[in-house]
Amino acid sequence: MTSYEPGERMEACLSNLPTRIITFLFTDIEGSTRLWEQHPQEMRVALARHDEIVRQALEAHGGIIFKTVGDAFHAAFSTAPAALAAAIAIQRTLLAEEWGAIGGFRVRIALHSGAAEERDGDYFGPTLNRIARLRDAAHGGQILLSLAAQQLLYSQLPPGVTLRDLGRRRLKDLAHPEHIFQVIAPGLLSDFPPLRTLDSRPTNLPASPTSLIGREREVAAISALLRRQDVRQVTLTGPAGTGKSRLALQVAADLIDDFEDGVFFVALASINDPALVLSTIAQSLGLKDVGGQPLAESLKSFLHDKEMLLLLDNFEQVVAAAPLIADLLATAPRLNVLVTSREVLRLYGEHEFPVQPLALPDPQQTASIDALLRAPAVALFVERARAVRPDFSLNAENAAAVAALCARLDGLPLAIELAAARSKLLAPQALLARLDSRLRVLTGGARDLPARQQTLRGAIAWSYDLLDEGERTLFAYLGVFIGGCTLDAAETVAGEGLPMDILDGLTSLADKSLLRRYRDPQEEATQESGTGGASEPRFMMLETIREYALECLAMSGKEEELRQRHADYFLALAEGAEPELRGPAQVTWLEQLEQEHDNLRAALQWALDSGEVEVALRIGGALGRFWLARGYLSEGRAWLTAALAAARLRQRSESYGAALAKAFNAAGNLAHTQGDYAAAHPLYQECLAIRRELGDQLGIAYVLNNLGSVAHDQGNYEQARAFYEESLTLCRELRDRRGVASLLHNRGNLAKDQGDYASAIALLEESLTLRRQLGDRWGIAMSLTNLALAVLYQGDNRRSIELCEESLAIFRDLRDPRGMAMSLNNLSFAALAQGDVERAASLSRESLALRRQLGDKARIAECLE
Repeated sequence: MTSYEPGERMEACLSNLPTRIITFLFTDIEGSTRLWEQHPQEMRVALARHDEIVRQALEAHGGIIFKTVGDAFHAAFSTAPAALAAAIAIQRTLLAEEWGAIGGFRVRIALHSGAAEERDGDYFGPTLNRIARLRDAAHGGQILLSLAAQQLLYSQLPPGVTLRDLGRRRLKDLAHPEHIFQVIAPGLLSDFPPLRTLDSRPTNLPASPTSLIGREREVAAISALLRRQDVRQVTLTGPAGTGKSRLALQVAADLIDDFEDGVFFVALASINDPALVLSTIAQSLGLKDVGGQPLAESLKSFLHDKEMLLLLDNFEQVVAAAPLIADLLATAPRLNVLVTSREVLRLYGEHEFPVQPLALPDPQQTASIDALLRAPAVALFVERARAVRPDFSLNAENAAAVAALCARLDGLPLAIELAAARSKLLAPQALLARLDSRLRVLTGGARDLPARQQTLRGAIAWSYDLLDEGERTLFAYLGVFIGGCTLDAAETVAGEGLPMDILDGLTSLADKSLLRRYRDPQEEATQESGTGGASEPRFMMLETIREYALECLAMSGKEEELRQRHADYFLALAEGAEPELRGPAQVTWLEQLEQEHDNLRAALQWALDSGEVEVALRIGGALGRFWLARGYLSEGRAWLTAALAAARLRQRSESYGAALAKAFNAAGNLAHTQGDYAAAHPLYQECLAIRRELGDQLGIAYVLNNLGSVAHDQGNYEQARAFYEESLTLCRELRDRRGVASLLHNRGNLAKDQGDYASAIALLEESLTLRRQLGDRWGIAMSLTNLALAVLYQGDNRRSIELCEESLAIFRDLRDPRGMAMSLNNLSFAALAQGDVERAASLSRESLALRRQLGDKARIAECLE
């Protein structure tokens, strides 16, 4: 036999396989988990011998082992006779082997022939799904063939080998049944219990027309729940379109061997009267209401000694019948119930399992095609697109659009399937461009689906129609929020005039899967460790559901009123946060503004669209510090430019003038930070003129400081000194310690740049001390990083590195990319001074990358010099 390295052998052998029809052979040890539990020591030796026997038999007959999963082997063959010979050889050798205490291995083997897609040394496609299910239907010691494999072997069976026709059987998760044959050969076992197929136990589970994608963990978790002795009832909850029914059907199919008296599906979507639930269950079980005994008693009598699983699908519109289900569970001790519902049943002993949307690709990372296909949402889109357009493939041209589509659709399986159905006519890029109205575009589902699943709007409307009047009003009002809201925001903006307590209303909508309770994972971890205080949860809507809520809001006639309230609330939040962004709680406030950034953007846009220019100016001016600290420089400038352009057309009042001045100052700060001095200087001058007109002495001091910084950065040191001195005089007269700390810092920088390092260090240390007293962490970090540079120039490398590392840690905690870039750049200077050229270059590259993200032209040029 030719010898290869593992990777070489796989590549060489696969290259010899036919490109059309391959015969696959799958094996698996029956009861291996039990054997490991009973004989852990013996199993190590025995399993190694098992692997040797299987591997030798497969390779001796020309098989290519392309995957092993635990103790299972997956192999590919050029011909069906070779695969059959290998299977018989495996079973004969295993039966002849002396296994000692474990008593031997019972291995189930399946053969199936068909086409498959080969990628990176593995095979994919429906052929692989079918053989896996065929193997799972077998018993240990049994060899099963599909019809496709039997047809290839029909006239080429080895002497003494025959096939036993086991008939057409339904396999788990497969839409079409499989005609199955058992291999009968000398030296092999021949008598086995009934196959583990959907036909082997009583059931009415409907065949699944499509494969289930991306739900392996959920299937395993729900199945494990229902196998527990202390769990009798599990409810799958989730919003419209998450695939609860399809997931439940898969779980039920996988559990069919666990329930001696069968698994039964009860469709409740077509009934609205809770009184009809028991009769619908009875009908699904084949029971007839013959009179003489109440139906409830007949059903209890029938179920009393049955080991059975009932799948009750779409329970939300008959939730008042929940006590009847509790009654059945109390009467029938071996009965289990799996429910799908958009709200919980609130029964004692109920286990809720929220079904989340499918996982999406990480938007922060550039993923390969293969990595994107591993994201369940993308894999679902691709498979369903191929169903309507067989030549569809994920490629470099459409991958980004497909990933964006799945994200815009919140990972909802129904929405993704409806979008994929449009692939027959529209490329993903074209479909993405039409997604501004998801509810209008996502129609045209399969005609054999329930009407509510043929359009996304129909699926959501089904849930909306089950709400009472107060819940409908609150649902519509909550559509005004983008990215969710806190309880306080919901109460202030959407709570007025509701016929219910706001918390009760939010809880009810969350229980009905129209809202999601969300708590930041980092926050939860902090609270669990005892290092953080309790905070309110957020209530969020999936964007697909929010679009429907906005339609309801528009029809209510209250949209403009709600948007006004929304803008007022977030204006108050922005202005309340502004002074805190320089204090000891600045991290908390920065995080809160980050969390509400989408709502703040929406408030800004509404203010501009509605002519509420002062509101736009006030929000923009208040957010300047946040945009600066979090690196939203270009976005912040765009909002402020729009607000200032609108403001030029309005007359000023005193409050309007103050808002205008603050907006000019914020716009100047963002331009200055990007190195756009030509834009920053006139913005500051406009601000200064208004503040002089208003007599705002502290505002004048602050903008003079900013003008000094621009002059300083442009190399006009004398002009900078004059601005700083005037500003410092005002701040000291006004006893503004924060302004004094800033000016000491800036004067220290000026001294440093003029080569007066002793004065620079003294001024920067004085600034640092004052900022530590004030608890201004951002200011502390700024003083630290500039002090680090001053002491470096005096030759104190060690202290310089310590100061830089402290400042970098604070900036990272604040998530301030500009500050991080400064500290990294200064650290690179310190590394270079120590002769560590490689580390200096690495730190400089990291700093440069951050500054490119910020669009900081002046500092980019400095880094490149």
